[in-house]
Amino acid sequence: MEEKQNNAIYDLHERPPFFSLVGLSLQHLFSMFGATILVPLLVGLNPGVALFSSGVGTLIHLLTTRGKVPAYMGSSFAFIIPMASMMKTTGYPAVGQGVVAVGAVYLIIALIVAKVGSAWIDKIFPPAVVGPVILVIGLSLAATAAQSATQLNGKYDIKVFLVAGATLLVTIICNMYLGGFLGLIPVLLGIAFGYLLAMAMGLVDLSPVASAHWLAWPKFDFLFSGGHGTSLTFYPVAVLTMAPLVLVTLSEHLGHLLVLSKITGQDFFQDPGLNKTLAGDGAASVVAGLIGGPAVTSYGENIGVMQLSRVYSVWVIGGAAVLAAGFAFIGKLSALIGTVPGAVTGGVGMMLYGVIAAAGLQVIVDNHVDYGQKRNLMIAGPVMVVGIGNYSLSLGSQVTFSGVAIATVLGIVLNLVLPEKAKSDR
Repeated sequence: MEEKQNNAIYDLHERPPFFSLVGLSLQHLFSMFGATILVPLLVGLNPGVALFSSGVGTLIHLLTTRGKVPAYMGSSFAFIIPMASMMKTTGYPAVGQGVVAVGAVYLIIALIVAKVGSAWIDKIFPPAVVGPVILVIGLSLAATAAQSATQLNGKYDIKVFLVAGATLLVTIICNMYLGGFLGLIPVLLGIAFGYLLAMAMGLVDLSPVASAHWLAWPKFDFLFSGGHGTSLTFYPVAVLTMAPLVLVTLSEHLGHLLVLSKITGQDFFQDPGLNKTLAGDGAASVVAGLIGGPAVTSYGENIGVMQLSRVYSVWVIGGAAVLAAGFAFIGKLSALIGTVPGAVTGGVGMMLYGVIAAAGLQVIVDNHVDYGQKRNLMIAGPVMVVGIGNYSLSLGSQVTFSGVAIATVLGIVLNLVLPEKAKSDR
């Protein structure tokens, strides 16, 4: 196979053979499934609708970016608290309006970026900021992966530890020692092995699969019906509570775009442009809000899969989206994927999140960022501690800015205000 500049097995617009395409797409589906359905379960929305929204939202993003950005859109965790609160008090109409408002804010920001351009990106995101921010995006999830890989129902369990360790080990072995198609799906093989081992150890509950129907129409809650047939009421509090949280997901959007640009060797800020990627996120959330799903955002798990497999094809991402939307109507398949235990997802998570962090280190090394300079140290130090330690900011009971969001903003601000050299260096 021809060697490419970014060492891709399948580059952005290359389409793998059909059966390879299905296998590679399934790998992405399994990687994002747990997190995507966890959000609606925590909030009180329908998991099938969230899965459908995820698939359709990804296809919308691909269309909006003209098939140039391999980003998978899954349920966003940033809005869990306000959505759960509104579901308990006012029900879906309020949540739906909030999700649509989130998408609308994205679209407005996209219009502004289209007018002013994106030349400012290089100024606020030099390698001294990009490297630590990407590293933080990966390592901020380390605690989640470690918890899933060691605990069952909040308590340490040696069986969970063993399954997670075996899943990680098989993923590494498959990635390093297998060639051909099998070498492209180490995550899927690791998940399959971990699942069988977890089943043998009694960590898998198959009762949801037995009780699920083969065909199951997701319980769409169309916003303009007013929710369950009631008259539509406007909820300003939903808009005012959820719209400001776009600042959180916007920083995640920029971070994920930086990672994707790095691993694929493409500058997505220039082509198709930040305005297109923001518009894709916004349109996907608007559609999700209209049909009963949570807000969506790009997923780090899928970026990790691409980094690990070196398959960047938008056809694979589109295939995963089609499978997700289709599986939303096949109850037993959705239920089966939903039985994958945390021990397995935690095991592969230790790999996926780590390779994202490694991409940040690669930015630092490739650009020869000199940490002998105090300026670079003063940027990287606080950014990494704030992000990895999740130094979050809560404004009231419903608005929380994650450590990653604060770390990203902190890196930008420090880069803009700090002098090129400290006085003690002169």
